[in-house]
Amino acid sequence: MDSNLEIKNKLSKILPRVQKPGRYVGGEYNQVSKEWEKINTRVALVFPDIYEIGLPNLGLAILYEMINDRVDSLAERAYCPWLDMEKLMRENNIPAFSLESKHPLIDFDIVGISLPYETLYTNALNILDLAHIPFLSIERKLSDPLIIAGGNATFNPEPMYQFIDAFVIGDGEEIIHSIIDIYQQWKISRLSRISLLESLTTIEGVYVPLFYDVQYDENKYIASFSSNKNNVPNPIKRHIVTSLPPSPEKFLVPNIDTTHNRIAIEIMRGCTQGCRFCQAGMINRPIRERSVEEIIKSLKVSLINTGFEEISLLSLSSSDYTQLNKLINSISKEFCEKNVTISLPSLRIDTFSVGIMDSLVGKRHGSFTFAPEAASNQLRNRINKPISTENLHSVAREVFNHKWSTIKLYFMIGFPDETIEDIEAICKLCKEVLSIGKSEMGHRANLNISINTFIPKPHTPFQWAALESQIVIGEKQKYIRDHLHERGIKLNWSDNESALLEACLSRGDRRLSNVIYDAWKCGARFDAWHDQFNFKVWQQAFSQNNIEPSFFAFRQRNMDEILPWDHINIGVFKKTLIEEYQLSQKGIIRNDCREQCYSCGIQQNYHFKCMTKNNPSRE
Repeated sequence: MDSNLEIKNKLSKILPRVQKPGRYVGGEYNQVSKEWEKINTRVALVFPDIYEIGLPNLGLAILYEMINDRVDSLAERAYCPWLDMEKLMRENNIPAFSLESKHPLIDFDIVGISLPYETLYTNALNILDLAHIPFLSIERKLSDPLIIAGGNATFNPEPMYQFIDAFVIGDGEEIIHSIIDIYQQWKISRLSRISLLESLTTIEGVYVPLFYDVQYDENKYIASFSSNKNNVPNPIKRHIVTSLPPSPEKFLVPNIDTTHNRIAIEIMRGCTQGCRFCQAGMINRPIRERSVEEIIKSLKVSLINTGFEEISLLSLSSSDYTQLNKLINSISKEFCEKNVTISLPSLRIDTFSVGIMDSLVGKRHGSFTFAPEAASNQLRNRINKPISTENLHSVAREVFNHKWSTIKLYFMIGFPDETIEDIEAICKLCKEVLSIGKSEMGHRANLNISINTFIPKPHTPFQWAALESQIVIGEKQKYIRDHLHERGIKLNWSDNESALLEACLSRGDRRLSNVIYDAWKCGARFDAWHDQFNFKVWQQAFSQNNIEPSFFAFRQRNMDEILPWDHINIGVFKKTLIEEYQLSQKGIIRNDCREQCYSCGIQQNYHFKCMTKNNPSRE
């Protein structure tokens, strides 16, 4: 019996016994199903979390449509089974499979794993194990799939270096075609697996860790990072697309309710604000915009193809989209009678206009979300997010005046050189915003406050900073909790142990690879889920490998230290990040780089004309 037919037969018996069978059946509206035997190259796109979180992912939706548009290739999907399903799969010897054809993942030519955040690492290992694919790249045979990975968490690929054959660093829309083309040529050649990996290094943005060695000194610092094979790049340059690829127009309509049941379109990629804590703002430079005409055309087709009733216009900073007013007017004109809800996230407070949101068609949402991150002017200058308190007050007043009852505020604590006065300012600002709300709406006004722990991320000006100690963070959390307990305020916290793990995984080196494996072996799964996260398992894994988490999390890095991710060239000069860090220590802000170019490296590395006032065009 064919392997996929056997899986189908077994699934028919176990699916009635799991919580949500709709996660595993496939067959969604707009699903692409091709004849397996007639296709040259088969790609499995894997999101290592449950169906409800993975299906709406825009990055995988783009790749799914692009690969399936090729006549010589197919793309199918796989997600991480929930605990009940995993148990039954292991008991009934059902390997990890694709939703479309139910073929085992090991039958595919290429398995692409999305890693948008570090706490998915153990889930990724779990899927490899369920698929019966060897964990280690060096142990995979000629017949095993090529394992690639991409996403924000791969900008420091080292903690997962043993498990991934090739990392895609940067925009993947062009790279995936190059990988498929090289794979097809290699398949015809019948050469060794090493020869395939060698060929992949010729693609800009592809990193094959097997071809690089790391040496450590007596203090456990990285002494050197070098290539062990001729003609492989060092450093590895991030790949960027000069213009945004076509947006998906045949979104999958899910079988069950997911986190986002909507059409999502990226109106702009990149950000010019230069927030010093923000990794996404650094690794997605430069700004690339989609035209209003293209957006409207895509939305029209997508609505017809899906029947969705919500549209989300995505970007890191929607207010900076240069044609925002034209876009809003066009959307209102085109969709005013279609009863479609439009969301426009990531609006900046200092350019926010409630009038813009009022002009959007569809049902009114009950809340607005702002992310001031810090509440004191001094700390805002340090993180390069210069939003005046007065401006936030006026925006809050306007929001409540327009009868939205809830404002959500996002803050971080634990920034470098943060003081108790900065924490006091958070409480003071929140009380002021709630007071404004009560003056406009009475007791209907509400404030939802999210307090997250700042984690210094690779490729940002704060990459040299240390994670603040758990004791100090706990004291700051207690202070806020003690001073914000009145009616109308709801507080949410990030878990300190989760923050510690994320800091280790995002800032670690190759030595964490064994820690990740041992944690998985001891039962670590769904580390991003509060009710599943078990820090004791991770502590045991660190101990088994004689690694102290504080070395990666709580240690201030030296400016001349070789960082685990230094061989990844994001296009922004390291000297630029150093300058920004030094400016932060002095409390000096830098304006939006559309106002003034600071020669960060993007134009020099990519010959790309950034969208500054003196240079408004793009190449």
